[in-house]
Amino acid sequence: MPQVRPPIVTIMGHVDHGKTSILDKIRQSDVASKEVGAITQAIGAYQITWKNKKITFLDTPGHEAFLKMRSRGAQIADLVVLVIAANDGVMPQTKESIKIIQESKTPFLIAVNKIDLPEASLDKIKGQLAEMEILVEGYGGNIVTVPVSAKTGAGIEQLLEMILLTAEMEELKADPQGELEADIVEAKKDQSCGPLVTLIIKNGTLKKGDLLMAQGVYGKAKLIRDDKGKSIDEAVLSQPVEVLGFEGLPPVGAKVKLAKGETVTATPKASIQPTKELSEEEKAKRLRIILKADSEGSLEAIFGSLPSEVEIISSGVGEINESDILLAKSCGAKIFGFNLRLSGSVKRLAEEEKIKIFTFQIIYDLLKQLEEMILKIMEPTIDRNVLGKAEIIAEFEAKDAKVAGAKVVSGRINRTDKVCLERAGQIIGETKLKSLKHQTRDINQADNGTEFGAIFDPAVKFQKGDLIIAWQ
Repeated sequence: MPQVRPPIVTIMGHVDHGKTSILDKIRQSDVASKEVGAITQAIGAYQITWKNKKITFLDTPGHEAFLKMRSRGAQIADLVVLVIAANDGVMPQTKESIKIIQESKTPFLIAVNKIDLPEASLDKIKGQLAEMEILVEGYGGNIVTVPVSAKTGAGIEQLLEMILLTAEMEELKADPQGELEADIVEAKKDQSCGPLVTLIIKNGTLKKGDLLMAQGVYGKAKLIRDDKGKSIDEAVLSQPVEVLGFEGLPPVGAKVKLAKGETVTATPKASIQPTKELSEEEKAKRLRIILKADSEGSLEAIFGSLPSEVEIISSGVGEINESDILLAKSCGAKIFGFNLRLSGSVKRLAEEEKIKIFTFQIIYDLLKQLEEMILKIMEPTIDRNVLGKAEIIAEFEAKDAKVAGAKVVSGRINRTDKVCLERAGQIIGETKLKSLKHQTRDINQADNGTEFGAIFDPAVKFQKGDLIIAWQ
C-alpha cells in the first residue's frame, strides 16, 4: 500500500556558493573539508533525520563541466534547493541550474547563503531573479526564499522547515511492498571490491541477495551500505545506498529493477567510445590521450569538457594498468588519470617505456593541463624565450656533415643554446649546435651581425633563407 516517503532534495547552484557547506551544517559533519580543493567532484547522497522526519539530499557539483550531473540530480529529485551566495548574486551556473529546474519541472526554493557577510544583499538577488522572471515572495511571486549562513548556522532550521512543508504539499508517496525501482546516482570501480553502485530507492524495498538489472547490466546485491558506510540488510524508500554485486558498471541515471526470472550473466564493461578516425594531418594537430577515471560520472564530466583537439585513444573507469602503458607506447599517447592512485608496478613500467602519466584530483587542473599541452602543439614556441636569430645564407659540405653558413640578425647564438629551424614561419626541426666557428676559429658565441658556420646535432635538413632560432 502506498505511503508517504521522505523527500529527495537536490542542492544546486554556482561553484563555491556554499552548497556542500550548507549540507555539512545540516549533517553536522565534515564533508566539505574532505572535498579536494573544496569542490564537490561527484554527486554525494546523504540522509538526515530532523524532527523525526527523514530527508535525502543530493549535492551536485557547481563547475560547468558537471552539467549532466546537475541535470541528472534535478531529474531524480522531488525538490531542488537553489543556493545563491548573497555576496555574488546570480552567476552563470545559477542561470544554468534555473534552466535545468524549469525544464525538469521540479519544485524548488531558494537558499541565499553567506548572509553573514557585510556585502550581502538579499534585495539585489531578488531583483536579479525578477529580471529572469523568477518571482519570489515579496516580489510578486510565491517562490520561497530562505536567507541562511552555512558558517553560523543562521536560517538552517527554517530551510529544513520549508523543505518539509514543500514536500508535504507535493504528497510524495510510494509502495514499500511494490516493485523495486531505484535511480543510479553514481557507478565506480573499486580496486579491491569491483563495481560499486550508488542508488536511491524510489519504490519498493531493496534486500540483500536480490537479483538486479539496470539497462542490460545484471548483478546481485551482495552488500548494501548506507550513507554512513554501515552494512545493512535492506534499503527502504528514498534511502541512498551503495550496492556491491553488479557484474559491470551500469550507466549513471539508469533505473534499477529486480531481475525476476532472468539469468545473471557477465556484462560487458560500460565504456565511452573513442573519437572518430582522424587523418594523419589532423592527428599531427591533436593531443592523443588515454583517459581513466574513478567513476562513470567523473568520466562523463571530463568528456563533456574536452577541447576538440584531444583525440581519445581509449577511456574507462578503473585503475591505470600495464595494458594502458603498452597501448600508450604503441599509439604515441599520454595517459591522464582522474582521482586515481598509481601502483608501483605501473610507475616502474611507465618509466621503463618512457610514457608520461598525469594524475589529477581536481577537474580544473586536468583541463588546464590539456589546454596548455594543446597550445604547445598548435604553437610550439609559445613558452620560449628567444635569445637570438640567425639567417642561413649558405651551405657547405664538410667531412661528415653539412655546415650552415649563417649571419646573426638579432640577439646572439651561443654554442650551448637549444635551437630550432624556422622556414616560412613554421618550425621544421629541433636540434643543438655541435660546432660553432667564425671563419676557421672555434667560438662559443656569435653576436649580432656576426657570420658563422654551424653543424647541427642531430642533423636537420636546411636551406638558404631558413632561420636558426636560439631559445630557452
